[in-house]
Amino acid sequence: MSCHQSQQDPDHVQEQSNEPKMKDVSGSVAVAVVMVPLPAQGHLNQLLQLAHLVASYGVPVHYVGSASHNRQAKLRSHVPPSSAPSDIRFHDFPTPPIPSPAPNLNSPYKFPSHLQPAFDATSSLRGPVASLVRSLSSGSRRVIVVHDSLMASVVQDAASVPNAEIYVFKTISAFTLCWCTWEKKGMAPPPEVEVDVAELISSKGFPSLLDSVSHEFSKFIASQKEHKKLQPGYIYNTCRAVEGRFVDLYASATANGTGTKHWAIGPFNPVKVPEKRSRGSSHGCMEWLDKQAPSSVIYVSFGTTTTLSDEQIREIAVGLERSGQKFIWVLREADKADIFSGGEAGKIELPPGFEEMVAARDLGVVVRDWAPQLEILGHPATGGFLSHCGWNSCMESISMGVPILAWPMHSDQPRNAVLITRVLKIGLVVKDWMSQDDVVRSPAIEGAVKALMVSEKGEEARKRAAELGVAVRGSMDEGGLSRAELDSFIAHISR
Repeated sequence: MSCHQSQQDPDHVQEQSNEPKMKDVSGSVAVAVVMVPLPAQGHLNQLLQLAHLVASYGVPVHYVGSASHNRQAKLRSHVPPSSAPSDIRFHDFPTPPIPSPAPNLNSPYKFPSHLQPAFDATSSLRGPVASLVRSLSSGSRRVIVVHDSLMASVVQDAASVPNAEIYVFKTISAFTLCWCTWEKKGMAPPPEVEVDVAELISSKGFPSLLDSVSHEFSKFIASQKEHKKLQPGYIYNTCRAVEGRFVDLYASATANGTGTKHWAIGPFNPVKVPEKRSRGSSHGCMEWLDKQAPSSVIYVSFGTTTTLSDEQIREIAVGLERSGQKFIWVLREADKADIFSGGEAGKIELPPGFEEMVAARDLGVVVRDWAPQLEILGHPATGGFLSHCGWNSCMESISMGVPILAWPMHSDQPRNAVLITRVLKIGLVVKDWMSQDDVVRSPAIEGAVKALMVSEKGEEARKRAAELGVAVRGSMDEGGLSRAELDSFIAHISR
């Protein structure tokens, strides 16, 4: 999941714009945009990044959620307040008190079921969102509602506002969307899909997406589909240089004779990391990274929703040590439903003396707090990413040209791992999804790390990742693929 080193007080983030808003001839705001994210870090982050992109065109954006989740989104934003468009207003809507238990570190299931109360509580946002849309509609020529695909029930009343339009943000990869669509319809993948990948998609041995989540979350997904309407367009955090054919294949598979538009606007995250950091503003791990050789460090992070057993943590520690490769390992508990409740998170135990040993040998850094993931991935010393393959992390790694050592845990992650390792060929696999209940032992981890960092196969993946990263970063330049898609979206909603 995504992060930034800045931990400023989010209440000091400027929310009102002093810039002129996009207005029509009557003087009213031509278009206002409402962003409605699901309250989980990877979802909050993606729509806030999109909000910054939209606001950079002078379009006012209204970002809605509970006070806690809005605070979380701002606190962990990639975009420093000094460079962020200020025309974003955060609306803190009341939600009922929700339980916020710590994750069960030794649960046999990797899906973050402890977040389900926060997802269920979003039903209380329906009324406030409807009121906001109606209020904005009186002073705007058009109100654009962009909602997480899992928040359809919350925005359902906007359909009755005459000058409101609803657009769906697809939070997962276009490849995963295609996979799920073909699976649901019993369709064979088209000839454009690689033979071995097509066979895997058609295989009965690979679990469906719904088998990768909890029963409660499956019911939540189903409840959102009840409110699925024909929408004028879909937005993706992906780039045509990465997934263009899968965006087109998904559009074709779901067309049904409609004129629905599809915009691949990603990567939403900033693609240029500042070369110079101001003194005192940087995370301590960055100073250590500055001293390392190019492409010599593997970054290890399993996101904000994943929990690992104590036994698995020990095996990772031993595997990293024996690999002999430099590393930065982010070791934190998974997020609670309210990250600000209940005091400090529990400390995950490592083998006795491990942290002292790696420090003494200058082998690596263990990060216990919020790490600047994008800055780490963008550093020239970083040569690989041991990742859970959450889509946010995948896009950040791709945009920085860093190959991935894939260790998928739940949800869409197994399919993202297939995209990374078999389709794009910019990574290797450390753990087979079909053995998800097994502890991965240290020799396998040691071997996988070495394979990515010092083998010929790993070097080939690194070269392809670097080339793809150049293409993706270029797509955000003037005239680039993703910039053109963003221009098209802004022109469409402002028509």
